[in-house]
Amino acid sequence: MTYEEEKELKRQEKLQLKEQKKAEKLARKNKGKTVEEGAGDNENQKFDVDSFSGQDKETVDEISALTSQNITEEDSSGEASSENTSDTSDTSDSEDYSEKKKKKNREKEDYNPDYIKEKKKKAPEEINIVKELLSLIIYIGVVIILCYCIITFVGQRTTVNGRSMENTLHDGDNLWIDKLSYRFSSPKRFDIIVFPYEDDVYYIKRVIGLPGETVQILADGTIIIDGQKLVESYGKEIILESGTAADPRTLGEDEYFVLGDNRNDSRDSRWADVGDISRDDIIGKAVFRLSPFSKFGKIDK
Repeated sequence: MTYEEEKELKRQEKLQLKEQKKAEKLARKNKGKTVEEGAGDNENQKFDVDSFSGQDKETVDEISALTSQNITEEDSSGEASSENTSDTSDTSDSEDYSEKKKKKNREKEDYNPDYIKEKKKKAPEEINIVKELLSLIIYIGVVIILCYCIITFVGQRTTVNGRSMENTLHDGDNLWIDKLSYRFSSPKRFDIIVFPYEDDVYYIKRVIGLPGETVQILADGTIIIDGQKLVESYGKEIILESGTAADPRTLGEDEYFVLGDNRNDSRDSRWADVGDISRDDIIGKAVFRLSPFSKFGKIDK
């Protein structure tokens, strides 16, 4: 039994005791009146209860019965009133007790170390999620920047499309293009270079003439550099068409003359739409074959 319930029980006991005393007092008062009425007009004469006649006794008994009935009804009414009051009080006290209990529970939660720890745990978890997202974003950003730097300054993969470099390179070969070397040195004779031809179209050819040299291709397919025959074994066949190189021409300070190894099936410096290649247009040189795996490795000059 809780303190509140014990307190309420004592209050009800006191109330019942008070009502009981009140009823007894009223009963004694009514009984005194009955005795006085039975005495009649003989005020100076003392009467004993036993001296009443039978009829008088019956009258007294009836009055006593009525008095007892009144007392009983008052007691019942008092008890009912007390019960109603008690019920109302119980309801009110119960509601107050419930509110107080809720308030105490809230206070316990606020000052409960376990509850505080749980709150503290939730906060770091949310912070950790934010940190993980930020870390992921930073990681992706770093990867993108690295990829951009590699593709722009170091190298990139490219695929051969066509037969102009047979028998050195074949259609469908995947190559690694070195972009870094030419930032520190100039292209050399017989290097395989990549340069732009049109938008999103790149050519891959072999360097034959260097800046400042005079280049000519004779009718029999012989390549002449500065009046000397060029000795090389990269050409697949004897050149049948000299193109614009039939007459000697001198390259500029930053120009290169290029040919495809498949000399009779290649668009290269012999044709006006390609012409001599400027140093600034050279993207890089082909140094490594990635696939097919049967030919995986460094590309031989």
